[in-house]
Amino acid sequence: MPREAPYLHIADDLRRRIRDGDWAVGERLPSRAQLATEYGVGRNVTQRAMERLIIEGILEGRAGSGTYVRSPRERLRMVRSRHREDRSGSPFRADMLEKGHRGTWESHSEARVPAPEHIAQRLAISPGDLCVRTGYEFFANGLPVQLSTSWEPLAITDGTPIVLPEMGPLAGAGVVKRMRAIGVTIDVAVEVPRPGRADQQEANLLGITVGDLLTRIERTYYDRDGRPVETADIAVPDVRWEIAYEIPIDFD
Repeated sequence: MPREAPYLHIADDLRRRIRDGDWAVGERLPSRAQLATEYGVGRNVTQRAMERLIIEGILEGRAGSGTYVRSPRERLRMVRSRHREDRSGSPFRADMLEKGHRGTWESHSEARVPAPEHIAQRLAISPGDLCVRTGYEFFANGLPVQLSTSWEPLAITDGTPIVLPEMGPLAGAGVVKRMRAIGVTIDVAVEVPRPGRADQQEANLLGITVGDLLTRIERTYYDRDGRPVETADIAVPDVRWEIAYEIPIDFD
């Protein structure tokens, strides 16, 4: 097994010491130079360790003053709801807006990506059929919230203005609205939540620790004929967010 990077070891130890009460909320930590001497490492190592804890929301840097223990972040509720998508285009933006946060995201799309077997099965296509794959990083007020990888069959969107989800006239509008623009009406969304653990890449992007709990959501959208038109793998850090499902009740 490869050895853990020194800064991760120091970050883990600082996290433990804060949890054990070595420094209280609002208290300033020793300088990077002092911690470097204490741990027997270079200042750049302690700097990376403290920057990691700042990303996690455990510490906060104050210009010209130092680094302080931050009040713990509140664990918020993320509501999964079809109605949010119907109202505002992006269910994520709508959910964040209700909490007073500014929901934003970064994305990168790749066209003509062969579908691996597990994605092909979810989309009811053949392995190797071409798709558009889009990776997303979602933020609330600039802080990482969730990751998502979306797959759309190219056979559905090829030659249309919505072939790339984050480009064109409906960029960022959400899957339901985009598909409706080309005559595909999404009728059902199926989500399967499962517990998971963050790998190195997920931990880096979400500002958490490798092995931290995640809620993994396998989501698939279906049109009125029961055809899968998009599927996505979503990862939400459990330490910051709980998942709630809003289920409408229709009365005859």
